[in-house]
Amino acid sequence: QVQLAESGGGLVQPGGSLKLSCAASGSLFRFYVVGWFRQGPGKERELIAYITSDGKTNYADFVKGRFTISRDNTKNTAYLQINSLKPEETAIYYCKAELDSGYAPTFADDYWGQGTQVTVSA
Repeated sequence: QVQLAESGGGLVQPGGSLKLSCAASGSLFRFYVVGWFRQGPGKERELIAYITSDGKTNYADFVKGRFTISRDNTKNTAYLQINSLKPEETAIYYCKAELDSGYAPTFADDYWGQGTQVTVSA
């Protein structure tokens, strides 16, 4: 199991952008699917997007072209570019990884890192 650390959050004005990073430990990162999630105050945690070991991407409907997930296996890091942020998208953003089975990931284990706080406010 890889260990993950999220970074890149902060305070941004409505309509602004951020690029979040998910740094992984170990040499097996390239075999993992990576997903980005978020949990806002009083809300359920939700899946935003995931990227497979060979770079295929899948997005939640609410993303609507505003978010881009990517990865750089040479740096053991996945990214989430988020644009046109809205105040209601204030949340803690998390990444998660699991070995790529070739099927849709479940991200079923209970481990969650600390995440990175994104606050959208004027």
